[in-house]
Amino acid sequence: MRIVKIFLILLVVALMAAIPAYAAAQTRVTTTTTTVETVQPGDTIRPGEIITTANAPAVQAYLSPGEYALITNGMPMRIVPSGRLNWPPPYLAATEKYSSQVSLSPDGMVHGYVAGLPFPLLDLNDPAIANKIMWNYTYRPMYSDDVEIRYPEFVTYSPTSSSPVSYMVVGHMAMYNNVGRVEVPPIPEDPDALQSGIASKFAMFPFIEPSSLFGYGFLRFRYIDPYHPDDIWMFNREARRLRRVAESAQSDPIASPPTFGAGMGAGPFAGVSLAPTAPLANNVDPDSLFGFSANPVNYSYRFLGERRMLAPVHTAIGVCPDDDYLTCRNNWEIRRQYVIEADAKPGTNLAVARRVLYVDSEGWFISASDQYDRNGALWKTLLNFVAYSDRAAPGARVAIYPYPRFFNIGMIDANLQDGYTTFAAMPGPNVGPDSWYINMGAVDQSFFTPLNMEVAFSRP
Repeated sequence: MRIVKIFLILLVVALMAAIPAYAAAQTRVTTTTTTVETVQPGDTIRPGEIITTANAPAVQAYLSPGEYALITNGMPMRIVPSGRLNWPPPYLAATEKYSSQVSLSPDGMVHGYVAGLPFPLLDLNDPAIANKIMWNYTYRPMYSDDVEIRYPEFVTYSPTSSSPVSYMVVGHMAMYNNVGRVEVPPIPEDPDALQSGIASKFAMFPFIEPSSLFGYGFLRFRYIDPYHPDDIWMFNREARRLRRVAESAQSDPIASPPTFGAGMGAGPFAGVSLAPTAPLANNVDPDSLFGFSANPVNYSYRFLGERRMLAPVHTAIGVCPDDDYLTCRNNWEIRRQYVIEADAKPGTNLAVARRVLYVDSEGWFISASDQYDRNGALWKTLLNFVAYSDRAAPGARVAIYPYPRFFNIGMIDANLQDGYTTFAAMPGPNVGPDSWYINMGAVDQSFFTPLNMEVAFSRP
């Protein structure tokens, strides 16, 4: 009997020691494992198939209304087997360490966030799931500390010409996060967060092309307090001074003329133009960069469901001449997408009244977005081309990583009402292979200052 008691005691001790390890292992599994959605027997598509206008109906069920419009208008796609998207190991470790302490307030604001993905475990029946998905997108694994993109370009085509009608090139597009840092010290928070209350800083300057915009640029600071409006400054090259910009102007196309997109909120001083420049045909607005860059508090969110959809998330790098994804056959695969409706709140005066966002459930980036005008009609569609690799372009010598990560190398923003289409190449096709610098300390606090914008005006 004594031996049995000793055995039972040892068994209990062993189980108590094993339970925490088992629970941790289960947490790791549930936070990192996503079932890859492959083509199934009942699907109307197969790997290796080329989709064109002729057989476009075969993919209609797997696309947003805006994406399908692009396909029927001539954009081809190549169906490929689905592949995994692993998070950068430091980001994964931060998720495992900190996610358990994150919560959501009744008004949909996140609390207790430190680093990594805020909500790795989601219940599709959770009434707050839409807000949780949007916070996961906000702190997505694409970049957590800092990012700099050299010489992105924006080219716009009219519906009646194969030649560009406008062409914009920017010297730098960069972001620096004060919170959620996992790779570049200070980790996990920059002391500036406590001093300034700023969560992240975004910069886009100087504009190099066209000559009418040369030297312009803007800064955008987002605060930890979600109800604090973004601080946005525009550098005016004529006056050589900064000018404060309203949040609502960031939903207008960059340098939009008075008549381009009339009725949608565009105006002569919309976007980042704010100066007497020549009108530019362009669809991209600052709030739509990377799929969605607006201040989250200006929208309310509704979960529309989870769908199996096609998306270009393993985009083949360097196979499209001049980075022309409009006519080049690139890789599309079946993905699990969360569909979120984002509606502008009353009084925000945003040009885009309603957005439907398609968020990848594994990479947490926005693969596509359909935008609706104030009359409820489908207005524009935005499509992101994402590469998953250890470098942003073949031949890179500096920006090479020890593990694959996500690069948003291309974006199409098509106005379905007037036929104008803008393609953003990040970087442009004439730029060297070292152009994306993610979590490498390529930019720091000193980059995001008005003085630096003035210096860049003279020396891009």
